[in-house]
Order: sequence, then C-alpha cells, then structure tokens
Amino acid sequence: MNEEDIKKKLTPEEYKVLRQKGTEAPFSGKLLHDKRTGTYQCKVCGADLFSSESKFDSGTGWPSFDEALPSAVGLKQDTTHGMVRTEVVCKNCGSHLGHLFDDGPTKTGKRYCLNSVCLDLI
Repeated sequence: MNEEDIKKKLTPEEYKVLRQKGTEAPFSGKLLHDKRTGTYQCKVCGADLFSSESKFDSGTGWPSFDEALPSAVGLKQDTTHGMVRTEVVCKNCGSHLGHLFDDGPTKTGKRYCLNSVCLDLI
C-alpha cells in the first residue's frame, strides 16, 4: 500500500498518529478500558501486535501492554520534545504505535504505551 492509499484508508486522527507520529489525547481511546480477549492488530496493515493477555491498566490514559508478540514491533530512539524515549512501530509497515517505558508493574517491567487509534482488536 502506498502512502496515498494509507491516507485514504485512515481517519485524519488515525493518519496523524500512525503516520505522522502524533498522540491521541489521554483517556480518550476506545480501547483503553476494553477487556475483550483477542489480538490487537495494526490499523494500517493488519499485522498481529499484542495479545489481550498482556494488556493491563497503567492509569496513564493509554492502553498498556507488558509484552509484544514475537517479532511484531520495532523499537527506535525518539528524541523529540526534549526527551529521550523508545518509539514503538509496527515491524511490518513501520507505523507509529506509541512508546515503550521500563516502568511496568508486571514481571517484564515493560510498559508498551500505545494509542487506541493505532489498533484494532480482533
């Protein structure tokens, strides 16, 4: 899929977050409190990213996970906004998903902090 096709497929907010590395407002995402079981997929390409079993409530306002599915995401250094963070991207299509922090309360110690608009739950 080329960039123009991706832009047509997504809402303006989805495009801003997924392709222009934006962030949805905290506590606004439709998947934040969703407790259904399934697999979270990339909104752009449909790649499987996270299991609902790894989701937890971090209290931060975004869906959080303590581990990704094997080989599902890529990690990149992000030095925007005067911070040093780890960006999480879909390994299949390169779309921005959110950020990874080392402050998770589970055994992995990881918190994948993601934007709901980047995900579909199947």
